Amino acid sequence: MLFDINQSGDANEKLFLILKDFIFGNKTTAMKINRSLIFSIFIVFISVLSCRTHNKVNIWVIGDSTAANKKPEAAPETGWAMVLQEFFTDRIKVHNHAVNGRSSKSFLSEGRWKAVMDSLKKGDYVVIQFGHNDEKADTSRHTDPYTSFKALLKMYVNDTRSKGANPVICSSIVRRHFDSIGNIKDTHGDYIKASREAATETHTYFIDMEAKTRKLVTEAGREGSKSIYLFCKPGEYPNRPAGVQDSTHLSVKGAHQVAGLFAEGVRELKLPVARYLK
Repeated sequence: MLFDINQSGDANEKLFLILKDFIFGNKTTAMKINRSLIFSIFIVFISVLSCRTHNKVNIWVIGDSTAANKKPEAAPETGWAMVLQEFFTDRIKVHNHAVNGRSSKSFLSEGRWKAVMDSLKKGDYVVIQFGHNDEKADTSRHTDPYTSFKALLKMYVNDTRSKGANPVICSSIVRRHFDSIGNIKDTHGDYIKASREAATETHTYFIDMEAKTRKLVTEAGREGSKSIYLFCKPGEYPNRPAGVQDSTHLSVKGAHQVAGLFAEGVRELKLPVARYLK
């Protein structure tokens, strides 16, 4: 090879000197080398630099409010995918398309999936996490766990693969609902099992975020787990004068903890993208 862009040794230094001589007209060196060859080398060099600058791996997140970006007036509520970029090097670009209140059904019907599909490139990753709002009764969002919900998850998987990208299915995070003896209640029912089945049946990476967050919240306990979710006292935040007690959505701290659990799952699965985790 004429040069190695990852190497800063003598070979690269000589190439730069030759190019410098060529550009500034120093005949003592440059005239000894065919100018067209130098020009070709220069073009290749610039092309490689350009490729390295833009050669990022994209991670697209689709889901609901537990992952979604939040406006400043919603503080301190934070979606876990809002902070996911912090867990990766700059070789990764996280695109958070999760939206408050969406189910696997409404995300598709509103045209939000098309926007992702139009941007997907070979080698990208799509993180698929639905369930919280698929449970809702309204017809615009409700899906049946073992029929329409699974079918939609499989559609997202197949569409992703049609672009040469890599799907990852995640189960929903737990709600902070404790029973009388301190155990976390199962509020998602069959949607967790259906998520796992959809992943198994399509040979798709699966990260059980329900199990991971269940362990996190259980170990934190009834009081300690409040810091994971959206709890604040009256007057603590100007935009929330009455305070808030929300056992579904995450705090800044909780979002970082949940994003960390996702990163843990990426490592456990040995996904190729794991090498870009910090």
